[in-house]
Amino acid sequence: MGQKVNPISFRLQVHKNWSSRWFAGKRDFAKWLAEDIRIRELVEAKFASRPTINRIEIERSANLITVTIHTAKAGVVIGRGGAGITELKKDIEKIASLPVRINVEEVKRPELAAKLVAENIARQLERRANFRRATKMAAQNTMNAGAKGIRIEVAGRLNNAEMARREKIIEGSVPLHTLRADIDFHSARANCPGVGIVGVKVWIYKGERSAK
Repeated sequence: MGQKVNPISFRLQVHKNWSSRWFAGKRDFAKWLAEDIRIRELVEAKFASRPTINRIEIERSANLITVTIHTAKAGVVIGRGGAGITELKKDIEKIASLPVRINVEEVKRPELAAKLVAENIARQLERRANFRRATKMAAQNTMNAGAKGIRIEVAGRLNNAEMARREKIIEGSVPLHTLRADIDFHSARANCPGVGIVGVKVWIYKGERSAK
């Protein structure tokens, strides 16, 4: 029986870090955790129409919550004249228990971000694109961007087939058991009309990194 572990959580405190960074006692932990989940859901929902958000990091201090949004298109998040970021800040402050500061950081190479690659493939599948073409193009673009390896798995009723199946494509090497290996991972869902949900998983190997 296969024992599956998320490649990012597997490497925490080796060279990866938590997406939420704060410390709380028993009284506040559940409330702050629920707040973080709602903040992430709000940001993701606001930009759900196009896959631009790669990562959302939340840090808490005694009197401030800092939300850092890593995005492929900073202009879409900030909006014209900063209107988008102001509106987003107001929406987050309705959820949060402390004042909020928002930082926006641009992802230089979206082809090397597993979340953006997985969501891009999922959106293509929703538009009835051929899964082999979509995965092959994504893998090629990622390798051209400088990745050492990529693995993509899609599972479901592919190309309107009667029976669900799993297909995968691997380019280069993806050493999942090597803790030094810098591997980005994400899974996405494509809600395909007529066939239901097709799952997409993406692993991207960017090379080895030394421990912190």
